[in-house]
Amino acid sequence: MLQAALDVVVPFARGRQGRVVVGICGPPAAGKSTLSSALAEALQDVHIGLSSVAVPMDGFHLSNVELDRLGLADRKGAPETFDSAGFVHLLRRLRAGEDLVYAPAYSRTLHESIGGVIPVPSSVRVIVVEGNYLLLEHGPWASVRDLLDLVLYLDAPDEVRQESLVRRQLAKGLDLPEAQDWVSRSDEANASVIAATRNRADLILTR
Repeated sequence: MLQAALDVVVPFARGRQGRVVVGICGPPAAGKSTLSSALAEALQDVHIGLSSVAVPMDGFHLSNVELDRLGLADRKGAPETFDSAGFVHLLRRLRAGEDLVYAPAYSRTLHESIGGVIPVPSSVRVIVVEGNYLLLEHGPWASVRDLLDLVLYLDAPDEVRQESLVRRQLAKGLDLPEAQDWVSRSDEANASVIAATRNRADLILTR
């Protein structure tokens, strides 16, 4: 999977001048975070020599306090539970090549976004942006696709994803029935929304 991504991204980046923004999209638990981190690290290998950093969309999760206020706590992870306009603004800053941009990340320990933890200096050649909703066509999300030079869609068998998602909810403290309910009711509803956008990607990879 990593090699397939490198086979596409490396010649693409070398064939362009300036910064390249690569998106990795796909349903929950497809392996986007793992692939984006591995890709960013591999691009910096001495034999490739492309400075890179991974920037996750998950850094734009609304806070749990705000989700409670909006009545969206039971839908956390859905498109409307992110600061999508803020995410678009960050992408525009990254494309503009500002001297130094700080991107947020999401903590799976705190279950909250943390601001200013990913420094992106202007010298970085390839930015790997990872997230569920990079290819949506409504609201502020609709601006994202045009801010990405190349988008890889990462898929995985449903049973593999669902097992991983259940383990994720168990780790948060839910019991097994609660975890299974969350996955079937929330995560898989989001997965259906994301799957409908896969035809907008440049390449589809399957885990």
